[in-house]
Parts: sequence; C-alpha cells; structure tokens
Amino acid sequence: MSYAKPWLSIDEQIALLRERGLSIEDHDRAAAALRESGYYRLSGYLHPFRVSGTEIDESGRHTTVVLEQYRPGADLDAACELLTFDRSLRLLVLEAVERFEVAFRTCLAHVLGAVSPFAHEDPAIFNTAFCAPRNGDDPRSEHARWLDRLEDRKTRSDESFVAHFREHYDGRMPIWVIVELLELGQVSRLYGGLRNDLATEVAASFAVPTKQLMRSWVASVNYVRNVAAHHSRLFNRKLVAAPKRASAEQVPALAHLVVGRAPKRFGVYEVLAVLAYLLDSVPSNVDWKVRTAELLSAFPAVDGIDVGSMGLVPAWLDEPIWSRRLREDGPVSP
Repeated sequence: MSYAKPWLSIDEQIALLRERGLSIEDHDRAAAALRESGYYRLSGYLHPFRVSGTEIDESGRHTTVVLEQYRPGADLDAACELLTFDRSLRLLVLEAVERFEVAFRTCLAHVLGAVSPFAHEDPAIFNTAFCAPRNGDDPRSEHARWLDRLEDRKTRSDESFVAHFREHYDGRMPIWVIVELLELGQVSRLYGGLRNDLATEVAASFAVPTKQLMRSWVASVNYVRNVAAHHSRLFNRKLVAAPKRASAEQVPALAHLVVGRAPKRFGVYEVLAVLAYLLDSVPSNVDWKVRTAELLSAFPAVDGIDVGSMGLVPAWLDEPIWSRRLREDGPVSP
C-alpha cells in the first residue's frame, strides 16, 4: 500500500485536529506549536488522548485499536505540556549519561591499561565466546569484528589526536585513547567481551555487583541516550533495552524495583533509578537526583495520563535514592 496522505498547511492541520475532536482554544498558539514541533511529533504526545475501540477478527479474537478521534475534553495544550515535560526529562537524561559515560570510559581504560596499554588487542583479556570464530559467511570472531570497527572509526575520524597517532605511532593507540574515540555502544561491546574478573572490577567501581548487571545497565543507558539525543519522545516509551532488575540483596537501594513490588512492564523510570544509583559513584554529581525527582513530581496534570505511564509509583520518589547520596565515600577505586 502506497502512502497517500496529502501535505497540509498549518491552518489545515489545525482544522483536521479540531475535526477529530481536539479542543484548540487559541489558534495562534496552536499554529506556533505546530511550526516549532511539527504535526507528526505533536501527534505522539496526543496519542494518549485518542479514543480506543475493539476489533474482532474471524477467529473471534478481540484486539484493541486506537482510533483517529480524540476523547471528549482532550486539548492541544495538554499535549504541549507533555512535550515540555519530556524536553526537560531528555535534558536531565543527557546530563546524567554524560557524567556516567565519561566515568565508565575512564574506569574501563584504567583497569585495562593496568594490564597493558594495548590490552584491547590481546585475546587473553576476553572471554572465550568473544574470541571464538563464528559460523556462517563471515567466520570472524566478535573480537576481530570489534577491532575492524575500531580501525574504521580511526580511518574516518577527523580528530586531531587521531591524526597525531597516525603521524607518530602508525595509528596504534593505547586503550586510554581508544575509549575517547569509540561510541558508547562500541565501548559497551568491549566491556561485554571482557573476562569476568576484569569486568567485575570495573562494575565494582560503581558498586554494581556483577558483570551481567553492569552490561545490562550500560545497554539501557545507551538506549535512552540515543532516544534523548535524537529528541524523540521518551517519558512513556516502551524500553527496547530494559535494565536487568537486581535482587534486593544485590542492590538494596533499588529494592523497590524487584519483581513483586514493581510493575511487570518496564518503564523509563527504571533507567532513571539506575542512573541515580550509578551517579552516586561519580564525584561531580551533586543534585541531579534531586532535580530529577522534582521534575517527576511535577508531571503535568492532564486528564487520562499520569506519571504511572513512566512505570513509576509516586511513592517511589520518597525512596532514599532520590533524596541523598547513598555512598558518601565516593567511587570504589578501580
């Protein structure tokens, strides 16, 4: 089926929204919002206000469908409030990710650098699966693939420090330089391939008890980072990379997230809580948790949707993790 919807002027977009039942009191304000954010982006924040219906297929199975009409009382201002809230949330996420990501890269380089400046080239520091040949048309190991991606990154880079290493050291870089060149996803794959003793040492620097937890959490942090960096809707997004839930014994500070106390469905709140926990090991973090809790507490008062859409129970904002630094002594030395 080919796409057949026509281009609409701003006035026509407003008319269409009104036709579908959306209340728009101020035409000029609506026009300004559509010019700034666009119909498609705003429609994502309007989605919770649409009418739901039920379809029955030939086998009698019921399926919930979202219709184009809006519920009575739905208005554009409510969507704009959600959009503004989401913008503030994305900025807080990017701030937290920057602090954690830099600290994680630094710690990883410190631990591996103690083995060798070029430890990342040595199969001995990785687990067997990461270095084993693969089946299929491309038999290269994950380690070999990772090294090839690194070389491609160095070739395409226009960073002055990369040019310096090309000129003076045949392009070979120590791990503490490599971590500054790679994307977080590549850093995460490097971490995932490490021997358990080295990976656990890095995790312990952030008071994370196991490599498995740390790997899952870094993947989730990277996912929300990408969503936020591309200015996409975040607050009620279904997580593609959800953080693994630790047991109450493993991480007491996140005990409110264990199965039985938390919803089965993962929400963005879980990544925010993980970030709050990780940032307790980053000395530069001062009040991110306080500001984040304040924002969550000020979730827009709009009909039909609340902070629970983020996977959050309001009482959780009274948890100690949001009110004080849990590890006053700072990070564990790598």
